[in-house]
Amino acid sequence: MTQIEVTFLGTTAAIPTKDRNHAAIYVRYQSEQEYMCLFDCGEGTQRQIFSSGLNFMRINDIFITHWHADHFAGLLGLMETMNLEDRAKPLAIFAPEAEKFVPMLLEIGYSTKNFGIVPRNVEFEGTRLEKLVETPEFTIAAMPMKHGIPAVAYAFIEKDRIKIDKAKAKNLGLPATGPVYKKIKSEGTAVFRGKEIKLEDIAIVEHGKKIVYSGDTLPNKNMVALAENADLLIHDSTFLAEMGEGYKHATFDDVMKIAQQTKAKNVVLTHISRRYQDMNEIKEKIKSYPNVRIAKDFMKIVV
Repeated sequence: MTQIEVTFLGTTAAIPTKDRNHAAIYVRYQSEQEYMCLFDCGEGTQRQIFSSGLNFMRINDIFITHWHADHFAGLLGLMETMNLEDRAKPLAIFAPEAEKFVPMLLEIGYSTKNFGIVPRNVEFEGTRLEKLVETPEFTIAAMPMKHGIPAVAYAFIEKDRIKIDKAKAKNLGLPATGPVYKKIKSEGTAVFRGKEIKLEDIAIVEHGKKIVYSGDTLPNKNMVALAENADLLIHDSTFLAEMGEGYKHATFDDVMKIAQQTKAKNVVLTHISRRYQDMNEIKEKIKSYPNVRIAKDFMKIVV
């Protein structure tokens, strides 16, 4: 049984509050092997990690949605602490224009890093889904967003699992093991001793989980495509209502429309503007949406 554990380390917008830190989400995938990553790394992220009891040294990769300080300023301190704690494993930082901005961070001050920090550019124009990390169990992908500067959203997509029903296979005359299973799994069908065997005849498909994180963005077609059938959609909801020209963020109504279009099973509103010190206004908004939650720092969701 696999699970994806999502911990919200920061849920405010550009200016922090006493209760909300800058944007960061810690994702822990538990299966045969564990994988940990960060989506965004705003100022104070490493302190939030310490407070949450999570392990910052086991982070495999970091994914930055865009280069506004409230989404990346925590990188400097986090990388320094990793170095002081003798990290040896390389750290990949994925972001739009990563090869431009990551070296700038590494040149600040006199510190040297004794582990590899590898910038990975993420495409921020167009409509193509870009696969960034590919393992036998999951893919992490990105698509360009609409925020006035280069920006992307990310999706953690678990691959479907195929479980062979040995009793059904035996009844159809298949051996206990053999290359026929590989062919059926990869192609959906195979001919064995003159008889066609289909995947659905001998297997149960356990559909993989999908988590999508928007970063900051106006509503757009790429977001709808990326979040289709998401088990968990974490979306920028900076404002309750439209703030006028120049504010490149989604509103509550924007997110509800996207959730409806994508058939997202669960929605979490994050990147909440500090103007909403009293959550009652937002809580009133979501009363009629049972699958919608408001993010708060240190909230944990297991999918």
